[in-house]
Amino acid sequence: MKRNTSNISQQWKHAFQRMKLVAKIASILTSRPACTVALVAAWCVGPITALRAGVLSTVPMQGGMVMPMIAYHADHGHLHVTMPSEIPQLTPLLVSHPGDSFDPADPWFDDLDPSRRGLSFSRRYGFVMDTMTDPLPDGTIIHIRKISGPPELGFYRYSGSTPKLWEPIFGTAGSPDWLAWNGMMFHPAVTAPPGTNGYEATFEAYLANATTGEILPGTSTGPFILRWTNVPDGRPSLDIRRVIQISWSASSQGWTLEQTDDLGSPSWQPVEVEPLVWNGQWTVLIEPQSQHKFYRLRPIQPAQ
Repeated sequence: MKRNTSNISQQWKHAFQRMKLVAKIASILTSRPACTVALVAAWCVGPITALRAGVLSTVPMQGGMVMPMIAYHADHGHLHVTMPSEIPQLTPLLVSHPGDSFDPADPWFDDLDPSRRGLSFSRRYGFVMDTMTDPLPDGTIIHIRKISGPPELGFYRYSGSTPKLWEPIFGTAGSPDWLAWNGMMFHPAVTAPPGTNGYEATFEAYLANATTGEILPGTSTGPFILRWTNVPDGRPSLDIRRVIQISWSASSQGWTLEQTDDLGSPSWQPVEVEPLVWNGQWTVLIEPQSQHKFYRLRPIQPAQ
């Protein structure tokens, strides 16, 4: 049986050519500047697929966990909280995930998506039980309560698993300012309008009767403060105002605009706003005031 030596020869020829090409590329990569290396590498691997915007199915935490640790001290009969030193940052999606968006079907879409409110957010704070805690007294449960905080700071119980959850808590949208906590790790989602101003809210944790919810006196941690920094999303804000527009023909020269508060005994004073020509009209824009104003045009007397 004769072997097809011509095919084998062609295969070896192609293999040898590929080996020479690889050797040449290796030589370039080790002897050329970085820019040449980049060009050769790009030629070898072919065109790079552009990054595509994604639709997120969950709410990012926006960084590592920052954990206030709560413990019960049986010898003192109250709860204690150990606060972390790190301060989380509230970040809008436009900054943390440029080009990405949320699914309109998800319950947080209206609050967080850049096409809607586009709020800054973070889930980094997470309450957790200290491993050194004593067992809670029988029939008790821990309540966490928000004592104070700015109204624009929103709090939500979040779940990215089905059924997805975005439930207002800690006084947000009229919810109770407290919640019962089962001691499992709990990361509330926190939102605020993007900007450079920081935020803080004051909380406490205490024991309550697990059946009636009655607060057990003397068991509180005392007030502790959660703080956040914040960043703007880079979008310009619109400044929309109501103004009074007073206009007269630009062909009318030698007139000045005056104002007074009372027509009964008027004291006419010049309006201290320089008129500008717009659409063939002398135009003055004036901020509305609480009191009535009356206006007139008076001819300017020629200098003597």
